[in-house]
Amino acid sequence: MLRELRIENLLLIERAELRLGEWLNAITGETGAGKTVLAHSLDLLMGGKARSQIVRPGAEEAWVEGVFDLPSGWPTEPELGEIAARLPDGAEEIVIGRRVSASGRTAAFLAGRAASAADLKLLGGHLLAFYGQHEHRRLTLASAQMEVLDGFAGADHLALRERYREAHRECARLAVELEALRERDGSRERDLDLYRYELDEIEEVAPDPAEEAELSAERERLRHAEGLREAAIGALAGVIGAEEDGGGATSALAGAESQLQGAAGVDNELDALAERLGGLAVELGDVAGDLRAYLDRVEADPGRLAAIEERLDAIDRLRRKHGGSVESVLAHAERCREEIERLEGAETRGAEVEAALVEATTRREKLGKRLSKGRAAAVEPLRARVAAELDALAMPGAELEVELASHPDGFGPSGRETVELRVAPNPGMAPAPLRDAASGGELSRVMLALSGLGEGAGAGTLVFDEIDAGVGGKTARVVGERLRALGEGRQVVCITHLPQVASLAPTHFRIEKDLDVEPAAATVQRLDGEGVVEEIRRMLGGESTEAATRHARELLAAA
Repeated sequence: MLRELRIENLLLIERAELRLGEWLNAITGETGAGKTVLAHSLDLLMGGKARSQIVRPGAEEAWVEGVFDLPSGWPTEPELGEIAARLPDGAEEIVIGRRVSASGRTAAFLAGRAASAADLKLLGGHLLAFYGQHEHRRLTLASAQMEVLDGFAGADHLALRERYREAHRECARLAVELEALRERDGSRERDLDLYRYELDEIEEVAPDPAEEAELSAERERLRHAEGLREAAIGALAGVIGAEEDGGGATSALAGAESQLQGAAGVDNELDALAERLGGLAVELGDVAGDLRAYLDRVEADPGRLAAIEERLDAIDRLRRKHGGSVESVLAHAERCREEIERLEGAETRGAEVEAALVEATTRREKLGKRLSKGRAAAVEPLRARVAAELDALAMPGAELEVELASHPDGFGPSGRETVELRVAPNPGMAPAPLRDAASGGELSRVMLALSGLGEGAGAGTLVFDEIDAGVGGKTARVVGERLRALGEGRQVVCITHLPQVASLAPTHFRIEKDLDVEPAAATVQRLDGEGVVEEIRRMLGGESTEAATRHARELLAAA
């Protein structure tokens, strides 16, 4: 149940704290005093979207916080396991918070830790069920009517429906994938031919970054072979001299070395210089040998040059075609291999998807049949239960009819059928769709008869926002008694304008607007004793007379 509700800077409410009681809680006030602000604060705690300009003028942010008792044995639902892990062992309550900035940004909190609006929606749906004026309109929707029937059928039925929905989603996904594979079938061979051609082209050339550098250097040598040969011959002549006359640097060094050998052993300094000359002679001999070897290698070879030019041209064409470098060419080749593998496997994938679709379709059909059987079994008990509830709500003889029809597509997102609730508000009338058959007050009572039977049945707190709209007189008292009866098994919070309802609530809050401040502000006060009498008298529309006060007391005494 909801133990405490704290609100700060939310529209008219600057600050309010409600300590709610068990059973039935009534929230009353003049029209426009801000009762719906309380409803919106609960909607925020359940992960609802923040409306524009809900932050009180002049404030930087609005804040809503609720303290909830945790149900015994919580959590029993697997999807709440992650949220439960955030709480200390043995926790008996959880604090849910929502902050809205003036700019419209929101933040959510669970047990003092950051959370998402989706977390609040998931948890809030298990703690609190909200029935407001918008629910009147929602109840006329086919999806909401199916929720009523499925919720009444029980938790096992709802779990079965979720399994069906998973199978249905799987069928849809596989059907889309299979269609895409079939559409690509026509272009598959064309794409395969292209990728194979480009891969063959690259593999035939087999470019290598290191090879390209070596070939470029060799091409330069071959292009300038004659000039390089002449330079090497001239250099060799300078080293060893012409064959016919000798001389050259080698001969000169030999003569210099001979001159110094005649004075060897006399002066260490000169001996060192002679040693250096000897080293030069050896080095010069090595240079001469290398020049001769170079001359043996460097020869004009037009055939080799043409082959290198052709090879480099082939590499260059690939570079220009696939990214500008040998590395990008090799990367494209790898992509071609991957695409070829994918496309060659598409046929196999198509067969796999087709088989999976058959299996998913079979599973969906079996689950759909079980779901249909469960719905059919729940129709009569729901009809009888609602008829009894409507009788208690001053609609004797009213009947609810549940019509199951085959889904126009064979299989829908929630099963093989559609659900329509039809009501006959008075005896002898033919049942008609809710949107046509029931007046505002009658629809309110139908909704009240259905409350607690559907998806909100497991919630510990039921919130009704002016569900008694369009109801008055004796019927108002009956509606109040139904709300009080609901409160015997769980906490009920009712925002109401009816004194017959408010008088039955053990816990009563009044919201009052103060126009003497700027901007206008609303305050929330818990009423006791004479405060309750005074508020009931106001709701009855009586003046502050002894008779009006006596009427209010009588109404409270009758509770």
